[in-house]
Amino acid sequence: MVFRNVIVCRIVPGSEQKVADVFGHFDKVTRPQDVGVTGRILLSLQDLYIHVVERAEDPEVSGQKRGLPAFQEIAEKIAPYVTPYPRNWQNPSDSVAKPFYSWVAPGRTPAAGANPLLIVQRIKPGSEAEVARIFRESDEGPLPTQMGVAGRWLYSIDDVYVHLMERTDAAVAEGLGGNHHAPAFSKIIEDLSPYVAPYDPKSWRGPQDSVAKPFYSWQAAD
Repeated sequence: MVFRNVIVCRIVPGSEQKVADVFGHFDKVTRPQDVGVTGRILLSLQDLYIHVVERAEDPEVSGQKRGLPAFQEIAEKIAPYVTPYPRNWQNPSDSVAKPFYSWVAPGRTPAAGANPLLIVQRIKPGSEAEVARIFRESDEGPLPTQMGVAGRWLYSIDDVYVHLMERTDAAVAEGLGGNHHAPAFSKIIEDLSPYVAPYDPKSWRGPQDSVAKPFYSWQAAD
């Protein structure tokens, strides 16, 4: 079982390797797992930085809410490249996106590092309930299985929408595009259109332009 937090900030485009080097160093010299962190994935899309933190348990249940080891030093080292996204940011917790929907395929258990795909778009603030309803109705049917989706988690922060999916091995082998022309998939896109849009409409050419690119990952060995 895995529990995820999603942190959303801005990043200076082209600085991904510098940020990756900072986390790579501290993930070697500290033990994030001692404060419940079992893995992390860093991704970017244009000027957005997304940090997916994996934990063995929900910190609200385990009570293990301490920050990452050497948090202040990490924050200082990445500060030239990573800055807050929320307009009313006051402290680090304001960068944590709010989960508003989740679904896991029957018989499956979310696993650390299990073929993730992360989609980033704009969301109309306040429309989370409608977006959740659309996915809930779809996930009750056969489409997720047909598209190789093993689980999905939706988050929002200000006007940013993060859609994290776990995919089956077969879906990963097939790549993007499988069943994207199915009527049921087209219906979801149509139903979502009043609420969700590309992050940058001017440069968007297709679904692949909404997929955030991973540039660093770490998994605890124990």
